[in-house]
Amino acid sequence: MAEYRYIARELSGQQVAGTVSAASEREALGSLAAKNLFPVSINLADAAKAHQANKRRQVPARILAVFYSQIADLLRSGVPLLRSLDLLVKQTRHVTLKLVVQEVRDQVADGTRLAEAMRQHPTVFNELTISMVRAGEEGSFLEESLQRIATFTEHQEELKGRVVGAMIYPAFLVVAGTIVVIGMLVFFVPMFDSIFDTMRKQGTLPTATVILLTTSDFLKKYGLLFLLGLIAAIFFGKSYFANEAGRRRYDELRLKIVGIGAVVRSLAVARFCRVLGTLLHNGVPILSALNIAKDATGNRVISEAIAQAADRVSSGRSLAEPLAECGQFPVDVLEMIAVGEEANNLEQVLVGVADKMERQTNRQLDLVVRLLEPLMLVAMAGVILFLLMALMLPIFNMSSMT
Repeated sequence: MAEYRYIARELSGQQVAGTVSAASEREALGSLAAKNLFPVSINLADAAKAHQANKRRQVPARILAVFYSQIADLLRSGVPLLRSLDLLVKQTRHVTLKLVVQEVRDQVADGTRLAEAMRQHPTVFNELTISMVRAGEEGSFLEESLQRIATFTEHQEELKGRVVGAMIYPAFLVVAGTIVVIGMLVFFVPMFDSIFDTMRKQGTLPTATVILLTTSDFLKKYGLLFLLGLIAAIFFGKSYFANEAGRRRYDELRLKIVGIGAVVRSLAVARFCRVLGTLLHNGVPILSALNIAKDATGNRVISEAIAQAADRVSSGRSLAEPLAECGQFPVDVLEMIAVGEEANNLEQVLVGVADKMERQTNRQLDLVVRLLEPLMLVAMAGVILFLLMALMLPIFNMSSMT
């Protein structure tokens, strides 16, 4: 319940002020009407505003996974959605999630669908979660959708843990190596400037040494400005990628990164196939199913390509042909979809494709994680080797001339 501060007039016309507890503004207005008060203004009280601000904080994925699993178990056991949310409000210990679930419960009680109520909290529930909940509501398999979200969230956290664990050692080396290299460029390399000055005037200084000295001189003069510019670029980059055009550009760039792009595409296609197959299995018409499943990819570029394919399907074409034209689906997946359409078991084929691609993606991710450490070590070794060669080559040349 939230606290609302109001200013109202009584039947006599006298103005009064106070607070009222209510689940929503509409309920607060109803409470005032029951007291024969005519509201002039009504706003959230300071405490409620603090709760609203608290709601914007994120919730750890592991806690969300437990929440999804619990509500799926309750629904599977026959407990109505509203009562399930009531129980979870009482059981949840995480303050932010408790407030969010309470608000979602109040909106559902007012007649709002669960997916739309969750959409009001984008920092807690991501687009994939909202799309899958919406699909579950449309196809009457909400508990299955929630369980899949829980499983996917747990898998993502496990994968993140593996990546972070694998990255700790090379990241430490990179940070330490970067600090050492910058320190050498700013404080140590300038000591050789006077030694190499004669060779520079004669034009016999090796190119690598010229690059090193130029970089050192730049960092000494403009290092602080460069750092400030880098921080500003990160800030403006985050602002740009926060809007719709920026998020689409970010999704487009992710698909083009060597090694990572294939993994992102496979995950997106697997999500699409699983949601579409589940919707078709539960009797949802293909056009409605495509409209819902496209939002489950988690990538705007692929979602737009599927939307264009859906427009062509509405004109009577098969699904495999327009998906092939969008250029985002692997050839083997398109062949399996075409066979599924011909055999009239598309929903089973799509779920099978999703299982296959998820297994393939897991193998790709394992490979990428294993390659990261040696690649980063090789990169740092290359930087150190370049620095040593740039310093030692002029000395060798001077010694050979004498």
